[in-house]
Amino acid sequence: MDFLADFLNVMFLGKEAWVWLLFLGIVVTLLVVDLGVLHKDNHVISVKESLWMSAGYIVIALSFGAWVWWEMGQESGINYMTGFFVEKTLALDNIFVISLIFTYFAIPQKYQHRVLFWGILGVILLRGIMIGLGTTLVSEFSWILYIFGAFLILTGIKMLFANNEKKDMGDNKIVKFLRKHMRVTDELDGQKFFVQKEDPNTGKLVRYATPLFLALLMVEFVDIIFAVDSVPAIFAITTDPYIVYTSNIFAILGLRALYFALAAMMHRFVYLKYALSAVLIFIGGKIFWNQLVGKMDPALSLGITLTILASGIIFSLMKTQKEASQMQQ
Repeated sequence: MDFLADFLNVMFLGKEAWVWLLFLGIVVTLLVVDLGVLHKDNHVISVKESLWMSAGYIVIALSFGAWVWWEMGQESGINYMTGFFVEKTLALDNIFVISLIFTYFAIPQKYQHRVLFWGILGVILLRGIMIGLGTTLVSEFSWILYIFGAFLILTGIKMLFANNEKKDMGDNKIVKFLRKHMRVTDELDGQKFFVQKEDPNTGKLVRYATPLFLALLMVEFVDIIFAVDSVPAIFAITTDPYIVYTSNIFAILGLRALYFALAAMMHRFVYLKYALSAVLIFIGGKIFWNQLVGKMDPALSLGITLTILASGIIFSLMKTQKEASQMQQ
């Protein structure tokens, strides 16, 4: 018992081991319930089911944030909430790209959840590596925060002038590389990622990847690309690796659950990119403010962030309401 108590109180990245195990236990439980109970049979996830799932994830994420506030203090709680909302909103752009991936590989809706679910496991690992690396860099070279700030400001400005036209996934270099260096079937085989097929050259049975597996790899690659923006953004809010990691993962878990509802209505958020760009510029600028003037009140930062994001969402819905009404008629 003494050994267990000592282990649970070992410090890891600034927090006791039991705090990390608590978070990982919640995530594992959510994944087991998701795959083993709610989606043990492949089926098309309706908008209603997607919304209910997302609401459940949000309640759990906010409850965890309330616990962080109670256990670690007001500043940690506010930073968690800020990071959660920023990551959740920045990750909305993933929906566009993931939808393109599923369309290109002709993945039926009933198999899309399987790709998103297993993609989460990769996200948990990859984000952990990136956040661990970021924490090390920031602790050893504090000036790197200025680079993060400048990067976020430039990214926000670039987003203002970004072209929203859909791109052909077939022209993607990653897709071309995968098809060139892997045995890939032309058609799906149910929910299988791999199948055994006869090699046309040797006649032997060999393993082929299905388009479902290529879709999974592309979803993981997309997350790495978007993490380049989101990880510096959360480090601009706090450098506490526990707050950074937990807020990131909870935001992504909920977003994947919300995918099926968002994919059907992303056309309503036409002005959201302007709000996202403003958030990136604000957070990037906050780094310079904190370093040169003084630390900004976390509550003020959260209020400004939520106001910008809410304004973008509300303005988008108001502007597209007429068009949505005409489509329903």
